[in-house]
Amino acid sequence: MVTTVYLIRHCEAQGNTNGTFQGHTDCDVSGNGRVQLDLLSIRCRNLPLDAIYSSPLKRAYCTAEAVGRYHKLEIQTDPRLEEINGGDCEGTRWDDFSKNFPQQNQEWYQAPWKFAAPHGETMRQVYDRTWQAMEDIVDKNQGKTIAVVSHGCAIRNLLCHAMGKKLEQINDVDWCDNTAVSILKFSYPKALPKIVLLNDASHLTPEVSVFAHQGWWKKENQTEESL
Repeated sequence: MVTTVYLIRHCEAQGNTNGTFQGHTDCDVSGNGRVQLDLLSIRCRNLPLDAIYSSPLKRAYCTAEAVGRYHKLEIQTDPRLEEINGGDCEGTRWDDFSKNFPQQNQEWYQAPWKFAAPHGETMRQVYDRTWQAMEDIVDKNQGKTIAVVSHGCAIRNLLCHAMGKKLEQINDVDWCDNTAVSILKFSYPKALPKIVLLNDASHLTPEVSVFAHQGWWKKENQTEESL
């Protein structure tokens, strides 16, 4: 019995546009994000979905609504799918991150497994809670096809675990563009899945793709000199 999970990142939100650490901040969807949602809804139109799960944060929930635009399915929210709680880092512009939080900045790029947001979450907490959510969701939907909508850092942790990697190997996992889709096939709820599609955003045009206009996410730019 196989459970198929479409793991989807939220669309571009105002925090992405403004270049800030969004985390738990409940940013609204950007204008470009609305265009991404239209393209994503077309991609998902004919998927045989049985259920849709989402982080309750607005940018994820709106993305889940687009996924289900042509499906009569209730969106089920799970706070364990939320983005990392950035604590004191919330709302900080990425341009100011290295100045305001030098240790966290270095860890975010160079050693994210050590990252701990002041008055927020550690990366280990995100790694553990997101996977527990995934296991529970798969357990409740054995043999079905479901969509799970979450966030960039949260999805990176989920994929790291899905690949059988330790948190200390998270830099081996690529970041994904807004509305990117991965497909995971679980044969058993507690077993690692087969990843049949990874971080695919082929439904986006270059004009609306966020990653097409940024370079921070590329491995070659994750160096001390680039920070």
